[in-house]
Amino acid sequence: MNWKKLFLNWRILLLTIFILGSIASLLTYGLTFGLDISGGTAITVKLEKPVDQNTMEQVKISLEKRLNQLGVKDIKVEPWGNQYLIVKVAGVTEEEARSVKETIERQGVFYAEFEGVIFASGKDIVQVFPIHIEPKGTYYEWSVPFRISKQAAEKFAELAKGKAGYPVDMFLDPPVNSLFVVSRDGYNLMTTDFKAEAPNAMPLTERIKKAFNIDTIAYTNQSAEEIANLAKNKELVVLVGVDKNLKDQLEAKGLKVRYFEPQQGESLKNVITRALGLYGPYSLGSGLAQGIPQTDVRITGTAPNQYLAQQEAQVIAVVLSSGSLPVKVYVEGSQYISPELGENFKRQVLIAGIAALVVVGLIIWLHYRKLKIAIPVTFTSLSEVIIILGIAALIKWNLDLPSIAGIIAAIGTGVDQQIVITDELLGRRGREKIVKRSSILKRMGRAFFVILASATTTVVAMSFLFKFFVGGLRGFAFTTILGVMIGILVTRPAYAEIAKFLIGEKR
Repeated sequence: MNWKKLFLNWRILLLTIFILGSIASLLTYGLTFGLDISGGTAITVKLEKPVDQNTMEQVKISLEKRLNQLGVKDIKVEPWGNQYLIVKVAGVTEEEARSVKETIERQGVFYAEFEGVIFASGKDIVQVFPIHIEPKGTYYEWSVPFRISKQAAEKFAELAKGKAGYPVDMFLDPPVNSLFVVSRDGYNLMTTDFKAEAPNAMPLTERIKKAFNIDTIAYTNQSAEEIANLAKNKELVVLVGVDKNLKDQLEAKGLKVRYFEPQQGESLKNVITRALGLYGPYSLGSGLAQGIPQTDVRITGTAPNQYLAQQEAQVIAVVLSSGSLPVKVYVEGSQYISPELGENFKRQVLIAGIAALVVVGLIIWLHYRKLKIAIPVTFTSLSEVIIILGIAALIKWNLDLPSIAGIIAAIGTGVDQQIVITDELLGRRGREKIVKRSSILKRMGRAFFVILASATTTVVAMSFLFKFFVGGLRGFAFTTILGVMIGILVTRPAYAEIAKFLIGEKR
């Protein structure tokens, strides 16, 4: 056997170059895994209405800008149709995933209000400064300092003159033009509390009515029909601390409803501020009450530990600095996978891959009873895996479970095609004899005609999935197409040369 001639064959050399290049790519760049392997979160985001391509691109860019400022890595925002986006963030903790979700849910519409008058909005924010966190005994206080425009500062100075101690409210995404349904205790809080240090100040219920057209009512077991009548001409009904069944009843009547209930250890006052998107009220200092414009202001809050304080302040800072989204968005659902579970997936996938190659080689050997066929088939399949992974590492493609399924599908197709080549070289066996073929070239021509027809069908079908779908189907389509293309251009021709050489047939 002329081994030197085989190794110098250009098809074998091309395969060798691809294998060596792929190994170098893997060693240099390494593989990047999707969130279902490395761990992370996938969040489905729904826009309030279908939008055109330009608006969808604006929402995508705005969300990417916000999320990248959070400092987490491997963020992907993928449009899905004209009303949905899929946000994927790999390699994050559960707390970081929660911050991502909260950042997405923030529409980012900022208002500063005094005695029912809005004196500043998002367009008046000139600069957001670094956040501050300070321990206060058993809790931490965070603050987000920022600068407003001179015009807004002058308007506020005129409103606040001579009103030291009066409440100053700041809002992010308040429920504008809504009906605010709160428990009796909550209503009493809103009318008697939230006044800072000025008993004669306008109650919160009046301030939000004047500024945002939010009507507040105390829930005293009114029927869904009664509340629906009160909510006429309102965009939203907000329920706070009331019967949860009321939400379903109102939604059944076609109303848009948001429901809020206390989280573990949360006070009713905090639930109200969360439902309103309210930060404050802050007591107006004596210096600001002198009518002198000041452009530097801040939003403050508290958290039980430093980490949560950091997360809350960071979300506020990001939303203030990135501005509002061009259309309202809502989180439809989310899926979180811990990194520890992802590590188990990696091991399982590796074991499954090795087992698959071993089983393929064993089946080929049982079929032909020849190691000189089983070994090249297994080697070629392994080569395809290495080349696919090498290219994925080079282009930083995130390998998720559907992508790996695509690799396995491509390898399965490859084994079928190698069997076609092998059968054409050996000739079909009848009951007693071998049906001879006219020549090696014609046999290979027949084999590669079948292979190209099969590959073309697969590529066309997978191209449709890659073009029009997102998520897992897209990853499956990409790796399947990549595997098929590598097969017909590199590994299949190389296997044909190896098979001809080892089986012993000559041109």
